[in-house]
Amino acid sequence: MTSRMQSPHTTCPGCQEEVFLDELVGGKCPLCGCTLEDFEESFGEYEGVLDRSDLSWLIFNYFVFKKFVDIGVPPHQVMELVTTYSQNAEKPPEEWSRTGFALEIPMKPWDRILPKHCVKCHRWFFRGGKKQIQGDMKKTALEVGFICDRC
Repeated sequence: MTSRMQSPHTTCPGCQEEVFLDELVGGKCPLCGCTLEDFEESFGEYEGVLDRSDLSWLIFNYFVFKKFVDIGVPPHQVMELVTTYSQNAEKPPEEWSRTGFALEIPMKPWDRILPKHCVKCHRWFFRGGKKQIQGDMKKTALEVGFICDRC
């Protein structure tokens, strides 16, 4: 809670409410839509915060994060994926360095019992291994596969 109180904030000239700068939507107050004219003059050092507070970017991050966490991907892996994607998003699509991803997800009890086929070495195995989900941010399809302990 103290980190939130220490983050930069100002009072909106329109609704007279306290507004945190990372909550601004396109440089405007999220409550009343009033533009903060002197924001860039007095808080120019926080310009990078505004780029990520764009509403569409927040919605995209929320749904990507929620989708992968619901599947069972650890949150830190999702955040690494979103960070990589945000670095690529600043460039034109043909210059993107990496859009494919492979994230580890937990095995269900049924997965532990059944024989599994390794996607790397193409061997069958019964015990151990990891379950992973692979995909590409340019495409919507996700592939679930298993990797044995040897690979």
